[in-house]
Amino acid sequence: MTATPIPRTLALTLYGDQDLSIISEYPKGRKEIYTKVAKNDAERQQIELFIRNELEKGRQVFWISPLVEESEKIDLVNAISTYESLVDIFHPFQVGLLHGKMKPKEKEQIMRDFKENTIQVLSSTSVVEVGVDVPNASIMCIEGAERFGLSQLHQFRGRVGRGQYKSYCYLFPTSGQATDRLKAMEQTNNGFELSEIDLEIRGPGEVY
Repeated sequence: MTATPIPRTLALTLYGDQDLSIISEYPKGRKEIYTKVAKNDAERQQIELFIRNELEKGRQVFWISPLVEESEKIDLVNAISTYESLVDIFHPFQVGLLHGKMKPKEKEQIMRDFKENTIQVLSSTSVVEVGVDVPNASIMCIEGAERFGLSQLHQFRGRVGRGQYKSYCYLFPTSGQATDRLKAMEQTNNGFELSEIDLEIRGPGEVY
């Protein structure tokens, strides 16, 4: 049983003597999440203005990056540099930093501050992919979105839309990267549909 249909899981249902049960409804009160891929700097600036407006209404934001620190080999946006730029962009709102290299107590404190709205914007790596419930967080932003699989992007998106507020997911591809695959995220909130697209693109991996 899986809460997140991934290509491997989908493929296994074809080879084993397995029943497939589909829960196709949202939990009660859960709303669809508006998703948009930012195609250029102008669109990104418009999104940042919109996010500031939501922060002023009292909402909170997750901001995901692929790496913790800069890499000379891979030129990707990372959680630390993203944190520094977010501090400037969204001043005077409080920005926090969360990543897997932090000590457990540090991570727990940051998440506690975020849940209590002491931190309004959380710059993080993929450590927030599962098990995080902050109903007041209504926006998910993902840097270097093309670096993540569709199933993982779907998991990130599921961190918002858990409260009473309309929620949004914004994908920021690395400059010059094709965004065709990411368009699937704009088209559907359905994890099963995304897993089928992901299976078609990536294949099932080694089943046996």
